[in-house]
Amino acid sequence: MKTITDYQNKNILVLGMAKSGYAAAVLLKKLGANVIVNDSKPLAENPLATELQGQGMEVVCGGHPLELLEKNISLVVKNPGIPYSNPLLVAAKEKNIPIVTEVELAYRISEAPFIGITGSNGKTTTTTLTFEMLKEGEKHPVIAGNIGTVACEVAQDVTEQQVVVTELSSFQLMGIETFQPKIAVLLNLFEAHLDYHGTKKEYGLAKANIFRNQTENDYSIINADDEDVMMLIEQSKGQKVYFSTTKMIEDGACVKDGALYFKGEKVIDIQDIVLPGKHNLENILAAMSIAKLMGVANEAIIAVLKRFTGVKHRLEYVTTIGNRKFYNDSKATNMLATEKALSAFTQPVILLAGGLDRGNEFDDLIPYFGHVKALLTFGQTAPKLVKAAEKAGMKVIKRVDNVEQAVQEAYALSEEGDVILLSPACASWDQFKTFEERGDMFIQAVHKLV
Repeated sequence: MKTITDYQNKNILVLGMAKSGYAAAVLLKKLGANVIVNDSKPLAENPLATELQGQGMEVVCGGHPLELLEKNISLVVKNPGIPYSNPLLVAAKEKNIPIVTEVELAYRISEAPFIGITGSNGKTTTTTLTFEMLKEGEKHPVIAGNIGTVACEVAQDVTEQQVVVTELSSFQLMGIETFQPKIAVLLNLFEAHLDYHGTKKEYGLAKANIFRNQTENDYSIINADDEDVMMLIEQSKGQKVYFSTTKMIEDGACVKDGALYFKGEKVIDIQDIVLPGKHNLENILAAMSIAKLMGVANEAIIAVLKRFTGVKHRLEYVTTIGNRKFYNDSKATNMLATEKALSAFTQPVILLAGGLDRGNEFDDLIPYFGHVKALLTFGQTAPKLVKAAEKAGMKVIKRVDNVEQAVQEAYALSEEGDVILLSPACASWDQFKTFEERGDMFIQAVHKLV
């Protein structure tokens, strides 16, 4: 860990607990800061805050009092999920107090370079693939950010010989100042998190922050098939490396003659890749580009792609029962993810979908319903999904109470050769704490069928 004195004897406010807030508070105390922890949850229901209080930190719980800013605060480290419209953050901004997220702290103390991966879809798959390729290529990676360990925990132990591979959200990237990944990736962009960002433009600008501090010594990897991404890349000073599944790319990654190429060199035949879905070729091309730029041999990349079947809850193969294949795509928390999941199959699909209502309709799914023989829908958005399925002329549409019922009904309706797919197209928070919990319920329900 780099020895830095920036925070010594400074009053720093950590806003919001969870794992990232806890890790940031512990690190800042280690760096000599006077840490004040603030969380909306009452102390009695807040074991992490209680633990920090036991370590001698000032802890204020049960709300976000503006009086905290009267304590000569030098910096606010906020939980990524807390919106900038929070009155405490609005007041901090008015006082010109810097506001960052913990990934900024991680970057400042890390001896190892960072790889940053963001986008509306495919981040987890691309990050995991990158980690596996670098590991196979003996580049000593660690994985952090939205998957793996909190970045500022990981950054304390890494050396110059390692590399930190991070999956980054738009929320995290809004809170950076000096963060400068050696390799930055923007996979794609479409309307998401508008309840947080307000407009797609603001959302895109938040994502583009991943390139903000790069120089000509860094690399910016860009999806050449996404017009919005191509517009955002203009501000990057990094060396631009493009990938495409539809265009020939001489100085980047592309698909040609049934194989994947990087800078004109064939890496692997598509038929040797086990990860399903055309959309995953984009994620693979991005991860392959990172690996090649990091000096990983083709043999290591091929070895990973011949065994990597996907990440949990992202088009995850569960099992086959009665010649019906079950896939868990609970991480599909928006329509684009479900569109890509449906596009991955040619056989008849029974779709399980529904969840939190964020105000959107589901007509964009209609073109992808051609091989969907039945819809089982649940949650707040069930009526809207029913409406879209009816517009598509789908014959079998059923509303159920939950995922477990959906699995039972889907199996009863299915025939040999069908795919039964959980791909909700919605966030899970109407019925579950996380999409992982939703996916686990699906898996448990499937295994109960045996």
